[in-house]
Amino acid sequence: MTEQPASRLEICPEALDEAKRSQVLATYDVESLRGAAALKQITDFAAHLCGLPVGIVSILDTDHQTFLARTGYPEGPEPPREYSFCGHAMWGDGLMIVPDATADPRFATNPLVTGEMNLRFYAGVPLISDDGFPMGSLCVLDTVPHPEGLNALQREGLTVLAANVLARLRDSREGAARRASVRRARNEAAESETRFRILADTMPQMVWSTLPDGYHDYYNARWYAFTGVPEGTTDGEAWNGMFHHDDQARAWTAWRHSLDTGEPYEIEYRLRHHDGTYRWVLGRALPIRDAAGAITRWFGTCTDIHEQKLALEQREIVSQELSHRIKNIFSVVAGLVHLTGRTHPELSGLLGELRQRITALGRAHDFVRPHSDQSRPALRQDSLHGLLGELFAPYHAPNAERIHIVGDDVTVDDRAATPLALIFHELATNASKYGALSTADGHVTLTITVEASEVVLHWCERDGPPLSGLPTQTGFGSQLIEMSAARQLGGTVIREWPTAGLEVTTRVPRIAFSR
Repeated sequence: MTEQPASRLEICPEALDEAKRSQVLATYDVESLRGAAALKQITDFAAHLCGLPVGIVSILDTDHQTFLARTGYPEGPEPPREYSFCGHAMWGDGLMIVPDATADPRFATNPLVTGEMNLRFYAGVPLISDDGFPMGSLCVLDTVPHPEGLNALQREGLTVLAANVLARLRDSREGAARRASVRRARNEAAESETRFRILADTMPQMVWSTLPDGYHDYYNARWYAFTGVPEGTTDGEAWNGMFHHDDQARAWTAWRHSLDTGEPYEIEYRLRHHDGTYRWVLGRALPIRDAAGAITRWFGTCTDIHEQKLALEQREIVSQELSHRIKNIFSVVAGLVHLTGRTHPELSGLLGELRQRITALGRAHDFVRPHSDQSRPALRQDSLHGLLGELFAPYHAPNAERIHIVGDDVTVDDRAATPLALIFHELATNASKYGALSTADGHVTLTITVEASEVVLHWCERDGPPLSGLPTQTGFGSQLIEMSAARQLGGTVIREWPTAGLEVTTRVPRIAFSR
């Protein structure tokens, strides 16, 4: 007969599908528990508790059963699934007890009963997963019948021990899930690395990467094809030895700065080619950061720019030669004007102003387009402060600046330099003749303010001759200022004549200063 407790273990309806039940079993690392000491202790105690010779933890898949632990049962192959008593017990409502298998129609002809094993008594508690799938049972066996079955303590003890088996199974499932997650992450990382290497090797640039501390540990195929060095020989800090001797210190300093600050790395240097020559390349690198902002890796490229570099150098030589000739033209024209003034004294005043304007244009041109390295200004060539400072130099006193430039600096190109030079040359010239610069204590402040879409240049003269209102007539210089500001720069000019000194506000669109 079979004894069953009143409590019922819930079995998931999907468990009737053997394929799905097999899928659930596959999520447990069953093999890792085979012969586990913790399970062997459970089968030892189960057999001892029930006073029986055999205790087994059995797991049943679709076509076979596996003994994870056995006590009193000989080592060797497990009986076939179709002979298993546990295959019946795991589908039951609870503890299944068979007092005498020869008297039970389900098992009377079972080879385990009629054969050499001579099985007579069986008691098994089903092992049901948390999601309701039967997996096997914890059972105890004997070769003699036990009509009295098990007492209450033994039945309760087997149920408690079965719960402990389930806990071990649950741990194996969680461990298997963790290991599977790690394997997936490793596989994804490996696939990502493979895809990256394939992509990097197809790029025309040399690609490299480093650890957060700057240790170079990867170069793509293009690097080795360009340099011709054996793979791995430029790992670590050996890369710097591939640079031209004159570029090594500069490149190393720039790289250390990027590592210390996290700022992008960009530099041009000469890299040794496999044919022994040195070619110009553009090196760039950016840091990769994690969610906390810490740098996890640097990725960089080296782009061969040798031909472009040579072409730029050639263009620079041509540009300097043209600039030199233009400067000579300014000088020649200024000289012709001066000679004309000497032969026509009645025009000397007018021609003198014209020569000064030509000279101012020459200085502005030489600032933005120097004709040689020797004529290159100390300040940035695209600096509005620098351009105006060069223009105002002749108006300063020996030991003091009389025109002060304050406020924002603006990037300016050669196209904007000419009209700007004309505007402020006229203002400075007029100030030296009639305004603040015509007296010993007079001075001018030029304030530059960058607004959203405009640049405001405010010319303010002070401590010069007091003004008495609007001038009675407008000269050519004023017209030249208007023409330069409006027609060439697209701006506006507003003049004011307070008693303290002339004020001129010029507004120019920001886009007019550089292309």
